[in-house]
Amino acid sequence: MSTKRKFVADGCFYSELNELLTRELAADGYAGVEVRTTPMKTSIIIRATRTQNVLGEKGQRIRELTSVVQKRFDFDDDAVELFAERVANRGLCAQAQAESLKFKLLGGLAVRRACYGVVRFVMEASAKGCQVIVTGKLRGQRAKGMKFGQGYMIKTGHAGQVYTDEAVRHVLMRQGVIGIKVSIFLPQDPKGIMGPKIPLDDVVVIKEPKEEPSPETLLRQQEERLAASMAQESMAPPPAEPEAAAY
Repeated sequence: MSTKRKFVADGCFYSELNELLTRELAADGYAGVEVRTTPMKTSIIIRATRTQNVLGEKGQRIRELTSVVQKRFDFDDDAVELFAERVANRGLCAQAQAESLKFKLLGGLAVRRACYGVVRFVMEASAKGCQVIVTGKLRGQRAKGMKFGQGYMIKTGHAGQVYTDEAVRHVLMRQGVIGIKVSIFLPQDPKGIMGPKIPLDDVVVIKEPKEEPSPETLLRQQEERLAASMAQESMAPPPAEPEAAAY
C-alpha cells in the first residue's frame, strides 16, 4: 500500500470509528477517541466523562463494542483492544459540552438559557474563553443564528490550532435540524493536563530584578580580595636561584 493510500485509509477508519462511538456513547459523555497502532495490536482509547457507563456491567458493553469494531474492520482475534479513559475536566472538553447542550435542547430547555448555562460552566472550569453558536429554526419558521461568548478567543494561527477546542453537533428537533458549535479557549498548563504546555506567543513575563549590592559593599569586597592576594604573595616561598651552567 502506498503512503497516500495508507493515510486515506487511516483517516477513513478514524472517521467511521468516531461516528460509531459518537452515536453509541452520546448519552455517556463521549469526548473523543485515540487510536494507537503497534505491529502486534491496535489500542483504541475512548475518552468519556462517565467511564463506568462505557465499560458497562462487568465490562460487558466494552466487550460488545470491541466485537463490533473487530468484525466491521476485519481485525484478527485479540488484535484490537478498547479502553475507557476519564476526561480530566469536562468543563474544558468541547465535545462533552456540545453533547450536554444537545440533550438540554432535546429536553425542551430554552436556547438562550441552555447556552448561557454552558458558557458559565466552561468559564468556571478555568477556561480563558468560550463561544457557543446555535443556528437553525430557534423560534418560529425563520432560521437564524445566535452567538453566546465570554472571555478571550483566538481562532487563527498556531495558537488557534493548539489552544482552541471545538466541537459540532446536530440536534434533530421537531421543527428541523439545529446546529451547535462549541469553542473553548484552553488555559496554559505547564504540566499539560488542563491545557497546552507551550505558552502563548504574545504573553510577556517580566521577572523581578536582582538585588544590586551597595557601593560600600562592593568596596569592602574589593579590599578583602586585595588583602587576601597580598597575604598569599607574602606566604609564597622565594623563587629558587638558577644553577650555574657547567662549562
